[in-house]
Amino acid sequence: MSDCGCQVKPAEDPRQRHTLWIALALNAGMAVVGFVIGWWAQSTGVLADALDMLSDATAYAIGLLAIGRSPLFKRRAAQLSGSVLLVLGVVVVVEAARRGITGSEPLSLWMMAAAALSLVVNLAVLRMLRPFRQGEVHLRATWIFTRADVVANIGVLVAAGLVLVTGSRFPDLIVGAAIGAYVVKEAVEILREAREQASPA
Repeated sequence: MSDCGCQVKPAEDPRQRHTLWIALALNAGMAVVGFVIGWWAQSTGVLADALDMLSDATAYAIGLLAIGRSPLFKRRAAQLSGSVLLVLGVVVVVEAARRGITGSEPLSLWMMAAAALSLVVNLAVLRMLRPFRQGEVHLRATWIFTRADVVANIGVLVAAGLVLVTGSRFPDLIVGAAIGAYVVKEAVEILREAREQASPA
């Protein structure tokens, strides 16, 4: 993820627009898969990883929706996405804390399956975005988004391995809380950037 999803600029080139659509579809699809598996497997890490992918999909959507729209529309879109992500990020952090107190039984093999699938998808997107990583800012941002997702996927895989080996739920909770806190940070930056853009120069 970047410093602010609202900095993603609309793509004018059809190839760039097509790239954003693919990145959006893959991230949104994996976010849904991650939320379902994370809930089923009682894994805060997988839930947070899914939220991370949703935040990326939101950033791509802003870039696509902003095409031909007014600055006011762009600011409101950024504010809406930032607000939603802030709420979801807080929920994940609170859920990690709640499970730390009341207990949980994360299913390590399901965690591994979800993280591995997400990693495969993100590596594919990263390869797709490689030609644009030195291009315009919105495409450089998508490269950074996806690269950060790869790190998060690896973190969940490591946590799943530790859960499997130790039988402890805490690796899952720690990774989940860390990713959730990162999403909260990104949401705050989206809202701050939108507010700054609304302020008179």
